[in-house]
Formats: sequence, structure tokens, C-alpha cells
Amino acid sequence: MNYPSYAQLLQREGQLSGTSWNLFPDKDRGTPSFITPEAVLSAKDCIRTGGVFGLDYAADAFDPGMSLKRGAPRHIIYSAHPAHRDDYLDGYYLQGSTQIDGLRHRRADDVGFYNGTPDGLVCEGTAELGIQEWAEQPIVGRGVLVDLEGYRTAAGAPIDHEAGEPLGLELIQAAVEAQSLTLEPGDILMLHTGWCEWFLGLPDFGKQEVRASRKATGIAQSEEFVAWAWDNRLSVLAADNFAFECLPAVSDSPFLESAPNDNGMMHQQLLAKLGMPLGELWKLGPLARHMRTTGTWEAFVSIKPLNIVGGTGSPANAIALL
Repeated sequence: MNYPSYAQLLQREGQLSGTSWNLFPDKDRGTPSFITPEAVLSAKDCIRTGGVFGLDYAADAFDPGMSLKRGAPRHIIYSAHPAHRDDYLDGYYLQGSTQIDGLRHRRADDVGFYNGTPDGLVCEGTAELGIQEWAEQPIVGRGVLVDLEGYRTAAGAPIDHEAGEPLGLELIQAAVEAQSLTLEPGDILMLHTGWCEWFLGLPDFGKQEVRASRKATGIAQSEEFVAWAWDNRLSVLAADNFAFECLPAVSDSPFLESAPNDNGMMHQQLLAKLGMPLGELWKLGPLARHMRTTGTWEAFVSIKPLNIVGGTGSPANAIALL
């Protein structure tokens, strides 16, 4: 199917301007619709050695983490008799560790939820835009890793995580070129920044200081990045940092007026307008180091969220097969 360019999306009238609303066959699936059966079959060729990498951190890895509200779950094991054990998690925030944001996660301040879904339908007990869409039909296809940390370190200018450095589209494009990558429709884009390993390597008081600063490395907000992601027909955007985007938003963010409740972040543009899932806090360090040794930057990637009807997000349950 031929989809309009981002420039053409901006020419849509009224609330449809800049959105992908009503363009995909499955109205609640969003940009994972870019992954065709043919793309899945082609992605199997990424499996060459049988290597497998889990891309999720432990559920309680970020304790303390950057979130002001999401705490680590408490794991409770109980028994009904001496031969039995069972367990559950108490206080389990579904986006407290490695996650994928669902289309319920953000409402666009100016036009509402994805596909114009009424606010009243986004609540407990309803299915519209729920994370179960990607659990019942998991997101699988070609994943490409762009090693931003490796590129900057090799250039003698490591990413400044302490300052929460914004990473611009020009850096991503330069790394893509340096890795001789060709992006294909339906690709699952994984951006390796090194932030998670840097943050997890801090002592607890250091993590608390970073949380209090509200600064975190991430992608700089820009219309150019949004257009690039859409025009390359990317199905998922994932990174090993807190919010995918830099925190706080850059001072010249073009979304300051359209996304006042998000202080100019791109989440609304990507999730609510384009239907493009965001992966955050992914465990990409081991995969990136392995790929550096092989010079191959693609993998067959599977993303299987928890099947929670109406969920706003979920652990990614992501796997890379090489």
C-alpha cells in the first residue's frame, strides 16, 4: 500500500493534519502495520548464527529510577501447602522498566487520542487502542540497531549523559551512514545511546540526583525527526534511555504550543498523531557490543507485550535473534 509522505500528512485538513488517522487497515494497530507478511519473511534472513539476546531489563532494575511515580514491584512468594509455591507482584508499574508505549499512553493536547478515539473510551474496561492489539498479533520483523554511543565514542566525543544531552537527527543519520545501513519499510529502529548502563552504574544517591535534575539523554525534539521516522516507514522507535526523547525538551521544540501538557515533547506527535510505538529503557548494550564485533547491525526482533486489554503500555518482552 502507498502511504502519503509526512509533508502530505501535514496537508490533510482539520484534525487530520499531521496524522495517520484512518490510513491503516487495522485502526488500532498504528505503524506496526508497515510490517507486511513479506517483510516478516524477509526478516528471517537476519538469523544467521542462532544467537539470541533478551532486550528487557529486570522488572525492578530501575530502583530508584527516573520516574517520580513508578516504583519497583515487590515480589511475593507464598505457599498453600509444603509442596506448593506461587507468586505475584505488588505495585507493578507496567512501564517501570523496559517497555513499549501503547497508543493509549498519550493524548494529543490539540486533537485527542489516536484516530479520534473519544476520551471516554480510554479507561479501565475498554479495549480501544489497548496494548492487547500488539499482544494478540505481536510485532515481529527486521530490527536495526544504530550505535550512537559507539559512533560518538569513536569520534572522540562521548555522549554527555550527565548533562542529559539532546541527540539530533543529524547524529542518527551520520551513524546510519557510518554503519552502511539501509532502512527498509517496517523496520524496528533501536537507538543505542548507552544511557541505561550509565544510569544503572551510578550509586543510589547518584541516581536520585539525576532524577531530581529531570535531565536525561534522548532524541532532540524536531519536526525533521518526526518526518524522517514516518517517511522511512519505521514501525517502532526504541532506545536505551528513559523517555526516548531528551528530558527536558529542547528550548526550541516545535511542539511547545501543540503539546503544552508535555512541555514540548514529541510523544504526542508520535503516539497520538502517527500511531508510532515508543520503546524505552531497552537493554541494548550487550547486543550493540556483539554487533560491533560482527559488523552486522540487523536482527530478527520480536516484541510481545502483556495481553492486558486496554493497557496503556507494557513490558516489551523483546528478543533479538541473530
